[in-house]
Amino acid sequence: MSDSAARERDAAETESALGHPVVAPDGSAAYGSHPDQVIDFFAPRDGRTGVPLVVLLHGGAWRAPYDRQHVSPFADFLARRGFAVASVEYRRGGEIPQQGAAGPVAGRWPETFDDVAAAMDALPALAARELPGADLRKTVVTGHSAGGQLALWAAARHVLPEGSPWRLSAAPPLRGVVALAPIGDFASAVELDVCSGALNQLLGGADDFEARSAHVDPALLLPTGIATAVVQGADDITVPQAVTEAFVDAAAKAGEMVGLTLLDGVGHFPLIDPSADACAVVAEELAQLAW
Repeated sequence: MSDSAARERDAAETESALGHPVVAPDGSAAYGSHPDQVIDFFAPRDGRTGVPLVVLLHGGAWRAPYDRQHVSPFADFLARRGFAVASVEYRRGGEIPQQGAAGPVAGRWPETFDDVAAAMDALPALAARELPGADLRKTVVTGHSAGGQLALWAAARHVLPEGSPWRLSAAPPLRGVVALAPIGDFASAVELDVCSGALNQLLGGADDFEARSAHVDPALLLPTGIATAVVQGADDITVPQAVTEAFVDAAAKAGEMVGLTLLDGVGHFPLIDPSADACAVVAEELAQLAW
């Protein structure tokens, strides 16, 4: 496929995924005092109890314009498939643009990770209240793109370097993690300039990049001992297949097997588009780990 044809298809897939009406959650709860420290809850549409809980971390290159609303149709899709869903918001982008940055700045250090850690820690109590039909023993974390990085990171906090403020003393109680086109290997993502320099913005540039990567690069936080699956579109030009393959290879070198589902003819956004066949594949991957 030519570059122009790939870009045209990517634009059409993006328009489809982001063109669905926002779906209001069944409830929301704050896990902190900042307006972005909130979780939306979607109850299973069939009313069943004892169902798995899917913790959803949205993508958007950690940039402020992209919030959890764009994955609300995906959350609703999962709820219609019988899952309980907790969709996490977190602080994104810098309030003051960095010098020389083109467009919105990616992420806030350390607030983005402070928020994801705090949300995960608060979830058991909040979900027990807001989603009484969920079985918290069947919790799976998923995330798309930058949210895929955050999902992998949330499942790896027990292997963070000693002294990390986000480190857990034991593995989080998760059935597994399903990362969707994740930015899972920072070295390859920087080499391919994924999301127009987002990682350099997130980590603060060359002076801080290496030291901070040790705390948040999923490819460096292995093995986790937690079941991990990755779903990737073979024709993704936003987070290319090479980034996912680098993460899977890093896991293998660390002695951990990561399941990789590669979808031919699929780009970046069909993975969270309820009207795309790829979305059903994602739901099946979640079900396999959760049940």
